[in-house]
Amino acid sequence: MLAIADPADLDRGPRTKSGTERMCAVTRQVAPIDDLIRFVVSPAGEPVADLKRKLPGRGLWVSLSHAAVAEAARRNVFAKSFKRDIKVPKTLADDVGRMMLRSAAEALAMAAKAGEVVSGFSKVEDAINGRQAVVLIHATDGAPDGIRKLNDRMAAITRDMARETGADSADLPVLSVLTTDELDLALGRANVVHAALLAGSAAKTFLARCQTLLRFRMTDGGKNSGTDKRT
Repeated sequence: MLAIADPADLDRGPRTKSGTERMCAVTRQVAPIDDLIRFVVSPAGEPVADLKRKLPGRGLWVSLSHAAVAEAARRNVFAKSFKRDIKVPKTLADDVGRMMLRSAAEALAMAAKAGEVVSGFSKVEDAINGRQAVVLIHATDGAPDGIRKLNDRMAAITRDMARETGADSADLPVLSVLTTDELDLALGRANVVHAALLAGSAAKTFLARCQTLLRFRMTDGGKNSGTDKRT
């Protein structure tokens, strides 16, 4: 949608039958809020990414893109929109990416506490063979051979299930956004290279946060997003 919203009314924005939309302060285009990041101003006068869209105060919206956030920082659209001095760090876009990464790791920890994650090559393979795995997770620094073996096994199981049901083979996400150390911290164990999400609400939250992070990265020149699809 290319309609332009009133810049004096950024936080409320237009509402359509398809859902709530807002205007990006950089592109000046209206988009669904899932395609945007809301920013508020902290007491210290700095922009803060409100990823959950719950922080109080007037908000400014920027496209869900590393490049768009970097441009917002470069042009300091925050000062113009909020009509006050705003201290914008040059690293704002990278800071937002790290914030999203931490949010995903926290969601993975909650999924593990809910019993919706298994880790370790053998346990992940068992979850795949038992048709319990809904998402594969690999450390970004994991060995390619182990990653390939589990991906191939999951692809084979997915094809078998499709043949049995007569349905089209559905893509299953394969995520690689956290390092081994980050997986260790989230799951409370050492040397985690492979994990699998099982069905559940906590697992859905982790997947949603990862997808937001990957979209934020993928809009930035097509660099490695950390995701794959296997069928």
